[in-house]
Amino acid sequence: MTVNVFAVPSTPPPQSILPQSNKKSQVWIGVGLGLAICLCIGAGMIGAFYSLGKDVFSKTEDIWEGSFSLIAAIIISVMGAALLRVNKLQEKWRVKLMQALDKKDAIATSGIMSRFKLWSEKHVMFILPFITVLREGLEAVVYIGGVSLGLPASSFPLAVICGLAAGCVVGYIIYRGGNTTSLQIFLIISTGFLYLVAAGLFSKAVWAFEIHAWNNIIGGDAAEVGSGPGSYDIHKSVWHVNCCNAELNGGGGWGIFNAILGWQNSATIGSVVSYNVYWLVVIICFCSMTYMERYGNLGVFTPLTTCFGLRKKTIPEKPSSIENELMPSNGDDKTAMPVVSSI
Repeated sequence: MTVNVFAVPSTPPPQSILPQSNKKSQVWIGVGLGLAICLCIGAGMIGAFYSLGKDVFSKTEDIWEGSFSLIAAIIISVMGAALLRVNKLQEKWRVKLMQALDKKDAIATSGIMSRFKLWSEKHVMFILPFITVLREGLEAVVYIGGVSLGLPASSFPLAVICGLAAGCVVGYIIYRGGNTTSLQIFLIISTGFLYLVAAGLFSKAVWAFEIHAWNNIIGGDAAEVGSGPGSYDIHKSVWHVNCCNAELNGGGGWGIFNAILGWQNSATIGSVVSYNVYWLVVIICFCSMTYMERYGNLGVFTPLTTCFGLRKKTIPEKPSSIENELMPSNGDDKTAMPVVSSI
């Protein structure tokens, strides 16, 4: 889903620190293993959904789609905030990698934790890509589950292959251009698009929960009625158009808008309010993060911003009274020694 460009610094450490043949193999093994695990998990979820038969999930299909959409919206929101901080985190990760790779066998090998710590330091270029690809891949699996579980199984392979190819191309471009060009513009545009997707998923999750409640009231699937009367709850409707239905005949272009931006031809009060509340929460969080970076503590709201990787801004301590006495004033001679009273 997201292009995690700060996982491995775009500027490689010095040659003396990185034995290229060994470290490159660690990176590729980590990427390949993480990708293989994600593909297995995704294939297992899709296979379980369709092998058990649609009748098993028919009564709770909207609950499943709503739950996956909600989880994906939360994950994308948190990762989007981290993505905007890439420029600040690149140097931090570069220093950490150099320290870990340059570290000798200073840790005693007695004990399981000591051995594991030493092993992780020696194989840091395997662990970091593996965890990153695994995390991003699982996020993509959750996102696919939120927008596609109602579609035929034959629609998954081509989309997955195209997504992997597009991700490889974009990642290669970022890697090759990251040393000479700033990534900030790309990060702002891509993160803005990700938040549009997350807002649509959040609204779609609420809509799915509401349509599940409506299906229980009418005793059937509202989608089978079409776009006319009976397909929506008029008491909770904000707007309804008989065209532009994302669930009829494949949806066409409206199906794409539904999957990416959360479009619904029959909007409910909950879906519209949740969309606006999501953007309000995002705005408040980013304003709070900016304030915290500049001025420090937010009081009781500090834990809400620390989940985005922010820490309280350290304020330099004022010099003590003894240091003030030892430091000369602006009008005094800087070479004058302090007067020490006898005891």
